[in-house]
Amino acid sequence: MRINGQFRRWEEGKAKRARNEGLGLRLDAALEYAHVFSENEMFNRVHHVAIICSDYAKSKHFYVELLGLKIVREVYREERRSFKLDLQVGEQYQIELFSFPNPRARPTAPEACGLRHIAFEVEDVQDATRRLRERGLEVEPIRVDEFTAKSFTFFRDPDDLPIEIYER
Repeated sequence: MRINGQFRRWEEGKAKRARNEGLGLRLDAALEYAHVFSENEMFNRVHHVAIICSDYAKSKHFYVELLGLKIVREVYREERRSFKLDLQVGEQYQIELFSFPNPRARPTAPEACGLRHIAFEVEDVQDATRRLRERGLEVEPIRVDEFTAKSFTFFRDPDDLPIEIYER
């Protein structure tokens, strides 16, 4: 049995609070619930997001130089006439940037079927917005999520893919 450590700590804290409030929920009952919950989970986390670009050099510059993502690996696949650039985002996630000859254009933005946008978590949306604008990027006005009360905004990559920055 594999239980996510963070989920276990949350369940243990919930059980402790419930006991302290006189509800009588036992820790082992909470852990049994966690076991059932974890049995239904298949996925650990998002592994990567794949993006197909129309101009590899322009998109590589955008993601590496303007957004500051770290290059993990870059390969050229001769049989596909395609570059594949693996980019690190923070400590966990990865973006795979692909080039293909003559890729189809995105049908509409952003309400097309398929990937709507990607979102990066940031500590301070206002600071991230300022830094993106200093690098010459157009960034929409900052808004506040009506459900979470967190700040967010959007900008676009060279192929018009919407990119969101969202407050942690």
